[in-house]
Amino acid sequence: MAADQPITRTLRRAIEESGLSFKRLEKETGIFRQSLMKFARGEQSLRGDFMDRLAVFFKLELQPKRKGR
Repeated sequence: MAADQPITRTLRRAIEESGLSFKRLEKETGIFRQSLMKFARGEQSLRGDFMDRLAVFFKLELQPKRKGR
């Protein structure tokens, strides 16, 4: 995965590490299971609002990167 896709990488990792089934994620987030599966495999991206739903579900937060000195 490209280093310039931190949100995508973080969401894919959260899905994988959660151990939850795609059926359960679909029920909890309202995102179709097929979309979640294809996203997790890197076959397609997700719409922004779907990424927001996953971030809220996994309690993830986007913060600005601190600049080095």
